[in-house]
Amino acid sequence: MAVASSLAPVLIVGAGPTGLAAAMSLARAHIPVRLIDRTPQPGRHSRAIGIQARTLELFEQHRIVEPFLELGHRAHVANLYSNGQRRARLDFDPLFTRYPYLIFIDQTVTERILTEHLATLGVEIERGSELLEYTQGSAGASAEVRRPDGRIESLRCAYVIAADGAHSTIRHRLDMKFDGETMAQSFLLADLSASTPWPDDEFHVFASGDGLAALFPLGHGRYRLIADHKAMLPAAPDGAIPVPTLEECREIIMQRMHHPVSVSDMTWASYFGVNSRMVRQLRVERTFFAGDAAHVHSPAGAQGMNTGIQEAFNLGWKIARVHARGAPERLLDTYHAERYPIERLVLQQTSFMTQLVEADHGPLKLLRERVMPVLVALGPLRDAARQAVSELSIQYRRSPLTLERVLDGGPRAGERAPDAFVRVVDGPLGKAPGKGRMFDLHDPACFSLFLLVEDDADAAPKHGADAAAALNRFVEAVERLFPQALRVWWIADLANGETPLAGEGAPSLSESYGRTRPAFYLVRPDGYIGARGRPVSDLNALLRHCETWYAATGYAPAPPG
Repeated sequence: MAVASSLAPVLIVGAGPTGLAAAMSLARAHIPVRLIDRTPQPGRHSRAIGIQARTLELFEQHRIVEPFLELGHRAHVANLYSNGQRRARLDFDPLFTRYPYLIFIDQTVTERILTEHLATLGVEIERGSELLEYTQGSAGASAEVRRPDGRIESLRCAYVIAADGAHSTIRHRLDMKFDGETMAQSFLLADLSASTPWPDDEFHVFASGDGLAALFPLGHGRYRLIADHKAMLPAAPDGAIPVPTLEECREIIMQRMHHPVSVSDMTWASYFGVNSRMVRQLRVERTFFAGDAAHVHSPAGAQGMNTGIQEAFNLGWKIARVHARGAPERLLDTYHAERYPIERLVLQQTSFMTQLVEADHGPLKLLRERVMPVLVALGPLRDAARQAVSELSIQYRRSPLTLERVLDGGPRAGERAPDAFVRVVDGPLGKAPGKGRMFDLHDPACFSLFLLVEDDADAAPKHGADAAAALNRFVEAVERLFPQALRVWWIADLANGETPLAGEGAPSLSESYGRTRPAFYLVRPDGYIGARGRPVSDLNALLRHCETWYAATGYAPAPPG
């Protein structure tokens, strides 16, 4: 289906990772997009390098993960040191995902991959275009944009996504407060070659009385060094910010790492200040804040860019559902309801982690050196730490968009929908039965209704048994709520002795989704479970839930059966 040209476009301001992800989510749902950025060229250097497992899962569902796996460098282990002694080791291999690692890749490469994919969806970045004026009202928003040739364009749009960074023009235009504080120290970043005593699939964070230092592998002997300064650096007499030197990097490594690490060939370095701030509201009428325009914080934990990208995927399908499908406006309010608590927690966690690794005395130093090694050695706490760092633990269980019914195992409503090997009994568009993975079946432009059944004979729609007929009535009733926006999959476990696809890794359907049969899982376009339950007994509850949040205004349901 082509982009709906009759719809007013969504204006996205800022073509960093967050803005690019928002444009991708909307374009896949056939929503027209205008993506502007005032810089004439993409940035040549970047701060963000880490991509977490959950973001990789979402990239897979958008069919763009392969370039990241090919060009990025995988790190399977995190190490924390205090005064040269390793206090904690966190191995990501046990993660319940196809991506049990972090990918380290330069942000400029991330932006290039997303930009190239956007072009295949018909979206081009309008570079050198600067937002000058902006107003919004009940009928839409108006913007004045200065084009690269100096011409002023008046633009009407349905919604605006402010992804224009920490100094957001839109945030200032709307006089939005950016609550928080400026941290007392600055940070040094440097990309350089290094010889280390460790495998290159591990990264290392060093805490000492002299400060923080961290070393992240980029592959092929290249590393990113991050270190803090105890105070903000003064500007040079001409107002320029001084540039770190290779000698300064060597001194930091010698003082803080206490390991034989030698560095050379520094290709880029910079200082930057750190704030811990966020807006109070992620939605103001027709404007939505995402990424650094909504929150900025310490680089600890490699959470910032991932948080922005996942915000974009959370928001994109909701705008599409309201704008093109006539869902009630209150659906857009759930963007703040779902993402604001996560952003606030990220700020709290990154601030605490920064204080923890920088502490040179007192309770935090005691916690780092004595208590944390004991805690990390405990299996459940170690697993929780893995889940948190990888962002696989992000969930919306308290969201009004979740409908939860008790089943025998499986993920709860509001949690991420995990991958699994399945046998496809029947599917949309004449999909032939066969083996597959759920991540391949889910289309992020649609809702997916997974109907978990026992076997072909009892469940396939072609059979007329009473049980199958009841399941057919269930599917038909749900499909009426999502015309052209729902893909229904009848799936079952692989038969005894049936092997998964060669070279693929994923758990079985029962391992991922429990053993209740029949059961349904309604998966949102952003890969989270919106509802789960038993098809017959929970049909009316599911219909009421979907009518409330997703059905077009004025929808009149037909009685099931």
